[in-house]
Amino acid sequence: MTTDVVRLPSQQTLWLQACGTFLCALLALATLDMLAKDLVSRHPAPLVNLFRYGVVLMMAAAMMRARNCAWGLQRQHRALVLWRGAALGGVGLTFMQALHTMPLAEATAIYFLSPLMIVALSRLLLGEHIGPGQVAAVCAGFAGMLLIVRPGSDLPLVGTVLMLVAAGSYAMLQILTRKLAGRVPMEQQFFWAAVVCTGMTLLSLPTGGPMTWPSGADLGLLGLVGVLSGLGQFLLIKAFQKAPASALAPFNYFHLVLAVIFSVLVFGRQPDAIALAGIAIIALAGLSLMLPAFWRHVAGSKTARRTPPRADVEEA
Repeated sequence: MTTDVVRLPSQQTLWLQACGTFLCALLALATLDMLAKDLVSRHPAPLVNLFRYGVVLMMAAAMMRARNCAWGLQRQHRALVLWRGAALGGVGLTFMQALHTMPLAEATAIYFLSPLMIVALSRLLLGEHIGPGQVAAVCAGFAGMLLIVRPGSDLPLVGTVLMLVAAGSYAMLQILTRKLAGRVPMEQQFFWAAVVCTGMTLLSLPTGGPMTWPSGADLGLLGLVGVLSGLGQFLLIKAFQKAPASALAPFNYFHLVLAVIFSVLVFGRQPDAIALAGIAIIALAGLSLMLPAFWRHVAGSKTARRTPPRADVEEA
């Protein structure tokens, strides 16, 4: 009998790996949004989503087969996994449709009200206590949104409402992803979310109006949208398996920064000073909620780093 000491990654190492994975996911998703904004100017949003989720479904099925994963879900987790897929589908359907008329930077800023929505609903849905600071952050975020969609701005009402629905759906997606972390294999979450999203997209096709077959160049872009969507969701799940959501949440606003950059450089649309102030207020309000937990996690990681590394003993 031999005894091997297997040193497990430290908490600090896992957190750094999770941060890198999370930032890569956000880069993929922000690039996806930019390409989708371009594509919905020429094609109906449901058609763009159909290619997107069709590619993701093929990627997910190939991964399940390659890793010999079980296709069926355990009964106790089935509802949560399917609801997670519905939340992701809700994000895709409403966000993509809103991009048809909304500028990318302003649309993404409204979308990032989702962390504030989680706080606003936590007392009602989870029975959690909400402190004065959290109430102030939610109110500030709402005020920032009003600066973006203020009377006199050229943002359409329907697009704004759709983006608010997307933000609410994304809030539910985050909650369900956290609940499922460590309970359901990543591959199963990935595959069943793709199944649900594809089904929802097929049902939405009649709302897209007349459709024409995309050109060769657009077919390539549609395929890339699908690959980026699948890659982004895969990396998000991977990151949440390495670190708690509170330790990663502040990095979400990297996505918002990228949206503003893409809006200016790619589409030549720079938010005006008042809209930029609203975007900054939403970001600061969200960060005020997330940073305390983030710094607690960083402090805990440093403490754990000073302790002797943990080892598991395997017998062979």
